[in-house]
Amino acid sequence: MKRLIARIWLGLRGSLQWRILWLAHAKFMVGVTGVVRDERGRVLLLRHRLWSPRHPWGLPTGCAVKGERFEETVVREVKEETGLDVRTGALVHLGSGYRLRVEVAYEAEYVGGVLALDPLEILEARWCSPDDLPDGLQELHRRLILDSHSPD
Repeated sequence: MKRLIARIWLGLRGSLQWRILWLAHAKFMVGVTGVVRDERGRVLLLRHRLWSPRHPWGLPTGCAVKGERFEETVVREVKEETGLDVRTGALVHLGSGYRLRVEVAYEAEYVGGVLALDPLEILEARWCSPDDLPDGLQELHRRLILDSHSPD
């Protein structure tokens, strides 16, 4: 039976194989987060309007757009949410998230721009020392900040 299935599969080729695979497998959203730091080592935290009132604070985060490199997602999301410009660095987290979501996080460096919050998504922005993080910070984001922080 396996040989028959293999012969049929090989006979399908190309786009038909791809469509069958696409239908048969899970579809994932990719959430991308930036651990944005300034020249003093402070991290950019945002109070998100659409997050839980118990944990509204977190890092700049958003979903990757089809075909977008994850590093580009960080740059785009930070710009959309805050008006700030960043340069991405090392990958600091890759894991599974809620349901069919993949979580990706990169270090990022603030390089310029003027703070201009997107009022539909962000209520407040704050530069914080890793030693003085606000209550209500997402636990995963707290770990990302502390795990990627190297004291001087």
